[in-house]
Amino acid sequence: MRTLAIATVALLASGAAAVAAPASVSVTVGPDLQEKAVKTYGVKDVDRLAQHLREDVQRELAKTGAYQDGRIELVLTDAVPNRPTFKQMSDTPGLSMQSFGIGGATIEGQAVAADGTVTPLRYRWYETDIRQTWANWIWSDAEYTFDRFARNLSEGRRVVARR
Repeated sequence: MRTLAIATVALLASGAAAVAAPASVSVTVGPDLQEKAVKTYGVKDVDRLAQHLREDVQRELAKTGAYQDGRIELVLTDAVPNRPTFKQMSDTPGLSMQSFGIGGATIEGQAVAADGTVTPLRYRWYETDIRQTWANWIWSDAEYTFDRFARNLSEGRRVVARR
Protein backbone atom coordinates (compact mmCIF):
# COMPACT_ATOMS: atom_id res chain seq x y z
CA MET A 1 0.00 0.00 0.00
CA ARG A 2 2.83 2.35 0.88
CA THR A 3 4.52 1.61 -2.48
CA LEU A 4 1.29 2.48 -4.29
CA ALA A 5 1.09 5.84 -2.48
CA ILE A 6 4.70 6.68 -3.35
CA ALA A 7 4.14 5.68 -6.98
CA THR A 8 0.99 7.83 -7.13
CA VAL A 9 2.82 10.86 -5.74
CA ALA A 10 5.68 10.35 -8.19
CA LEU A 11 3.22 10.02 -11.08
CA LEU A 12 1.38 13.19 -10.08
CA ALA A 13 4.66 15.09 -9.72
CA SER A 14 5.85 14.02 -13.16
CA GLY A 15 2.47 14.96 -14.65
CA ALA A 16 2.65 18.42 -13.10
CA ALA A 17 5.95 19.08 -14.84
CA ALA A 18 4.46 18.06 -18.18
CA VAL A 19 1.55 20.51 -17.80
CA ALA A 20 3.76 23.54 -18.48
CA ALA A 21 2.26 25.50 -21.36
CA PRO A 22 4.29 26.37 -24.44
CA ALA A 23 5.28 29.99 -24.79
CA SER A 24 2.70 32.27 -26.32
CA VAL A 25 4.01 34.13 -29.35
CA SER A 26 2.64 37.41 -30.67
CA VAL A 27 3.88 39.26 -33.73
CA THR A 28 2.95 42.78 -34.76
CA VAL A 29 4.09 44.77 -37.74
CA GLY A 30 6.10 47.90 -36.96
CA PRO A 31 4.82 51.29 -38.16
CA ASP A 32 7.49 51.79 -40.84
CA LEU A 33 6.87 48.36 -42.34
CA GLN A 34 3.12 48.89 -42.08
CA GLU A 35 3.52 52.05 -44.13
CA LYS A 36 5.59 50.16 -46.72
CA ALA A 37 2.90 47.49 -46.77
CA VAL A 38 0.20 50.00 -47.62
CA LYS A 39 2.22 51.95 -50.17
CA THR A 40 4.52 49.38 -51.74
CA TYR A 41 4.37 45.70 -50.75
CA GLY A 42 0.70 45.03 -50.08
CA VAL A 43 -0.91 44.57 -46.68
CA LYS A 44 -1.83 40.89 -47.30
CA ASP A 45 1.77 40.02 -48.12
CA VAL A 46 3.14 41.64 -44.97
CA ASP A 47 0.40 40.18 -42.76
CA ARG A 48 1.19 36.72 -44.14
CA LEU A 49 4.85 37.35 -43.45
CA ALA A 50 4.10 38.20 -39.80
CA GLN A 51 2.04 35.02 -39.54
CA HIS A 52 4.96 32.97 -40.89
CA LEU A 53 7.26 34.49 -38.25
CA ARG A 54 4.82 33.60 -35.47
CA GLU A 55 4.41 30.03 -36.75
CA ASP A 56 8.17 29.52 -37.14
CA VAL A 57 8.86 30.69 -33.58
CA GLN A 58 6.02 28.59 -32.13
CA ARG A 59 7.22 25.48 -33.98
CA GLU A 60 10.85 25.83 -32.84
CA LEU A 61 9.92 26.64 -29.22
CA ALA A 62 7.64 23.59 -29.13
CA LYS A 63 10.54 21.38 -30.25
CA THR A 64 12.82 22.45 -27.40
CA GLY A 65 10.34 23.50 -24.73
CA ALA A 66 12.13 26.83 -24.31
CA TYR A 67 10.27 29.66 -22.57
CA GLN A 68 7.50 27.40 -21.27
CA ASP A 69 4.77 29.43 -19.57
CA GLY A 70 6.41 32.57 -20.98
CA ARG A 71 5.60 35.07 -23.69
CA ILE A 72 7.47 36.07 -26.81
CA GLU A 73 6.39 39.50 -28.05
CA LEU A 74 7.84 40.33 -31.46
CA VAL A 75 7.69 43.28 -33.82
CA LEU A 76 8.53 42.77 -37.47
CA THR A 77 10.21 46.13 -38.08
CA ASP A 78 11.50 45.63 -41.62
CA ALA A 79 11.37 43.17 -44.47
CA VAL A 80 12.75 43.32 -47.99
CA PRO A 81 11.44 40.95 -50.67
CA ASN A 82 13.63 39.07 -53.13
CA ARG A 83 11.14 39.33 -55.93
CA PRO A 84 8.37 41.85 -56.65
CA THR A 85 5.22 41.43 -54.58
CA PHE A 86 1.85 41.16 -56.29
CA LYS A 87 1.06 44.78 -55.39
CA GLN A 88 4.37 45.98 -56.81
CA MET A 89 3.71 44.12 -60.06
CA SER A 90 0.19 45.51 -60.37
CA ASP A 91 1.41 49.05 -59.60
CA THR A 92 4.36 48.91 -62.03
CA PRO A 93 3.64 47.72 -65.56
CA GLY A 94 6.50 45.77 -67.07
CA LEU A 95 7.81 44.50 -63.72
CA SER A 96 8.35 40.75 -63.84
CA MET A 97 8.67 37.83 -61.45
CA GLN A 98 11.98 37.25 -63.23
CA SER A 99 13.30 40.32 -61.35
CA PHE A 100 15.16 39.51 -58.16
CA GLY A 101 17.36 41.15 -55.56
CA ILE A 102 18.73 40.74 -52.07
CA GLY A 103 16.25 40.59 -49.21
CA GLY A 104 16.01 39.97 -45.49
CA ALA A 105 14.27 41.13 -42.34
CA THR A 106 14.63 42.79 -38.93
CA ILE A 107 12.85 41.49 -35.82
CA GLU A 108 12.68 43.21 -32.43
CA GLY A 109 10.81 42.42 -29.26
CA GLN A 110 11.15 40.76 -25.91
CA ALA A 111 10.93 37.39 -24.22
CA VAL A 112 9.11 37.36 -20.92
CA ALA A 113 9.96 34.27 -18.89
CA ALA A 114 7.49 32.61 -16.53
CA ASP A 115 9.23 34.27 -13.57
CA GLY A 116 8.78 37.74 -15.14
CA THR A 117 12.35 38.15 -16.37
CA VAL A 118 12.36 40.26 -19.55
CA THR A 119 15.00 39.69 -22.22
CA PRO A 120 15.16 42.15 -25.11
CA LEU A 121 15.36 40.55 -28.56
CA ARG A 122 16.75 41.95 -31.80
CA TYR A 123 17.71 40.01 -34.88
CA ARG A 124 18.41 41.09 -38.44
CA TRP A 125 19.77 39.37 -41.46
CA TYR A 126 19.96 40.57 -45.05
CA GLU A 127 21.70 38.81 -47.89
CA THR A 128 24.78 40.76 -48.95
CA ASP A 129 25.76 38.95 -52.12
CA ILE A 130 23.44 38.98 -55.13
CA ARG A 131 25.11 35.78 -56.33
CA GLN A 132 23.71 33.97 -53.30
CA THR A 133 20.18 35.11 -54.08
CA TRP A 134 18.72 32.26 -56.04
CA ALA A 135 15.44 33.14 -54.29
CA ASN A 136 12.59 31.03 -55.55
CA TRP A 137 9.96 33.03 -53.73
CA ILE A 138 9.09 36.64 -53.03
CA TRP A 139 10.12 36.53 -49.36
CA SER A 140 12.82 33.80 -49.43
CA ASP A 141 15.49 35.75 -47.50
CA ALA A 142 12.97 37.10 -44.98
CA GLU A 143 11.68 33.60 -44.28
CA TYR A 144 15.27 32.36 -43.97
CA THR A 145 15.78 35.11 -41.39
CA PHE A 146 12.72 33.90 -39.46
CA ASP A 147 13.96 30.32 -39.45
CA ARG A 148 17.39 31.33 -38.15
CA PHE A 149 15.89 33.62 -35.50
CA ALA A 150 13.44 30.96 -34.30
CA ARG A 151 16.12 28.27 -34.13
CA ASN A 152 18.56 30.53 -32.28
CA LEU A 153 15.87 31.62 -29.81
CA SER A 154 14.71 28.09 -29.09
CA GLU A 155 18.26 26.83 -28.60
CA GLY A 156 19.15 29.64 -26.20
CA ARG A 157 21.62 31.38 -28.50
CA ARG A 158 22.09 35.10 -28.24
CA VAL A 159 19.49 36.93 -30.35
CA VAL A 160 20.21 40.42 -29.11
CA ALA A 161 22.24 42.38 -31.60
CA ARG A 162 24.88 44.75 -30.31
CA ARG A 163 24.33 48.31 -31.44
